[in-house]
Amino acid sequence: MEGAVRVFAGEFSQSSLVVPSPDPGSPGWVVTPGGAWCRQMYVAGALTEISENADMIRCRVADPTGAFDVVCGGRNAQLAQILKTIPVPSFVAIQGTAQMYQRNGTSIVSVRPEQVLVIGRASRDQLLLITAEYSLRRLEGMRLAIREAGPGDDRMLRAARHYSLTPARILDLVSMAEGAIQGIRPQEPQSSPMQADVRPVVMDLIQSSGGPRGMAVEEIIETLATQGIRKEDVLAALESLITDDECYQPQKGYVKPL
Repeated sequence: MEGAVRVFAGEFSQSSLVVPSPDPGSPGWVVTPGGAWCRQMYVAGALTEISENADMIRCRVADPTGAFDVVCGGRNAQLAQILKTIPVPSFVAIQGTAQMYQRNGTSIVSVRPEQVLVIGRASRDQLLLITAEYSLRRLEGMRLAIREAGPGDDRMLRAARHYSLTPARILDLVSMAEGAIQGIRPQEPQSSPMQADVRPVVMDLIQSSGGPRGMAVEEIIETLATQGIRKEDVLAALESLITDDECYQPQKGYVKPL
């Protein structure tokens, strides 16, 4: 199952390539200059603006490199209502679908949210670190692909051709990713269990308590809350486990070990 892509706003906003899905009815991919193929996305930042136009809610979610446009339509009235109740500014984590359209010859990219969670600064900082790690790893792969100029990852080569990538442009994206985490302050050591990696706890619960279709995310959150584990820590652990192919989502709202 395709996991959610981690990408910074500064890179995503430079995208001008969209690749349609071969499956009718499925969304396509927005491809960034750094070779990220974005369909499902997981982004984090500060909610700095909310505006409402008829049944559309438009938000701006800023990270240290720029801002994501988050657009929620009337088909998801419940989520739109949740967005309207979040104080500005607040740190949020959003899972959603990448979108692109053309306006006056310019490519406009946005994220259609599916889940929104208010988080604290420490969780936001941790998610930025994870995004930087994945971005730098991907950009190194792109650098090698264009340097060797031979058979390689078809997706990376397609992005490289579209954006006419050069080593200098890749270096700019690397500098952006590195700069995004320079302002993160180290956390003071605490005795709180939230400082520990909760991934093993989450994985053990899924393996021991999941049924044929897996275990509901809300049930995982409620169960671990009795152990003092916060909702945002559980969701971050689940996202990490899915990204590392330790588990997957057989259907929306459920996770199951691989």
